[in-house]
Amino acid sequence: MRRTYAPNLNLIERFWKFFKRQVLYNRYYETFADYKAACNQFFADLDAHAAQLRSLLTDNFEIIPSY
Repeated sequence: MRRTYAPNLNLIERFWKFFKRQVLYNRYYETFADYKAACNQFFADLDAHAAQLRSLLTDNFEIIPSY
């Protein structure tokens, strides 16, 4: 049986998707320094996203039986 890659089950993939939504989507950074500052700000303020991350980064998955 070959296992397929499931990024939605990988916690770091979900974290990076959340990061991109917060920092990249629908945003334009004039310089790389501005982009870097936004990234640093995101990581400095992780507590501000605690509730969203707590719900997103759970390993409580529904198990679907294989037949």
